[in-house]
Amino acid sequence: QVQLVESGGGLVQPGGSLRLSCAASGSFFSISAMDWYRQAPGKPRELVATISNEGSIIYGSSVKGRFTISRDNVKNTVTLQMNSLKPEDTAVYYCKAAVRRIIGGSLYDLWGQGTQVTVSS
Repeated sequence: QVQLVESGGGLVQPGGSLRLSCAASGSFFSISAMDWYRQAPGKPRELVATISNEGSIIYGSSVKGRFTISRDNVKNTVTLQMNSLKPEDTAVYYCKAAVRRIIGGSLYDLWGQGTQVTVSS
C-alpha cells in the first residue's frame, strides 16, 4: 500500500519559518506531480504549490516569494520551506502526489493525512 507521510507542522510566530516534509512509501512505479494544499477553517482547500517530476513549479499567489517547494525524486519526498509566515497562513497543510502504481497504469491522486500549521503570537 502506498502512503504519504507529512511532518514539520507546528506553532510559529508571525515572520517565522517552518519546513514541511512529505515522504511517499510503499510499492509504486513512479510519481508525477507532487503538491502542497492547505485548508483553513471554514475555507475551501487551496493549492499552495506544485512541482512536476521534471521540476516545473507553480505557486499560489498568496505564497509566492515566501514559500519554496522542492522534491527529491530518489527519496520520493517533497518539501515546503515556508518563510515570512503570516497569521493567514494558519491551516492544515496536505501533501498530494500523482502516483502510477505499475508500468502503463493510470495515475491516481494520493493524499497525506495533513499537518497543522499555526501562525500566532
